[in-house]
Amino acid sequence: MTTILIVDDEPNIREVVGLYLRREGHTVIEASDGEMAIRLARQNTPDLVVLDLMLPKIPGLEVCRRLQSERRTPIIMLTAKTEENDRIIGLGVGADDYVIKPFSPRELVARVEAVLRRVAPQPDAPLPDERAIELDGLRIDPRTREVTVNAAPVMLTAREFDLLAFLARNRERVFTRDQLMELVWGYMFAADTSTVTVHIRRLREKIEADPSQPRYLQTVWGVGYKFTGGER
Repeated sequence: MTTILIVDDEPNIREVVGLYLRREGHTVIEASDGEMAIRLARQNTPDLVVLDLMLPKIPGLEVCRRLQSERRTPIIMLTAKTEENDRIIGLGVGADDYVIKPFSPRELVARVEAVLRRVAPQPDAPLPDERAIELDGLRIDPRTREVTVNAAPVMLTAREFDLLAFLARNRERVFTRDQLMELVWGYMFAADTSTVTVHIRRLREKIEADPSQPRYLQTVWGVGYKFTGGER
């Protein structure tokens, strides 16, 4: 049984999301502001946090920063459509995903389950390919989860690394956003795929010399994305 912390200042959202999560067998605790969220997270060490960005007392982004600085905790952010910059910042400080309001409670629960599956130990899973990938000055080391560009270290979030490593292992193959949501995020359902676009944008800002003219992460217009580059 897992414990989920729901943080939102709207009681009806906490009630509905909590109802759906309890139906799936999760223990649910609730916080109505950022200060309470941090206190409950320290007291209960939840397995995952559903975190609204617009909170009283302590904003959601600051809550995310503090929680991740103390203990690696999976976080799914709840955001408004107009909060794109906050979503980008939230992913950068360690959030695993975001859901845009208004949202389907069923989709949110499915995303919670997908994140929990990804972070759970898998003792019977095959060992991953740990060989380093070196392509045109870019080095990706799955063993240490380190990335360098022309020997300079690049700091990536866990999801950014997973996405980059997946595309690099499948160089020149084009993946749609839906396919990436399934293969990298583990979402076996129709979902808002804008999170893929945000992650691609962040990766380009970090590994490309000119993000407007990407060398590694190419957009195939009308289809999706691919990784390209000459192997050394």
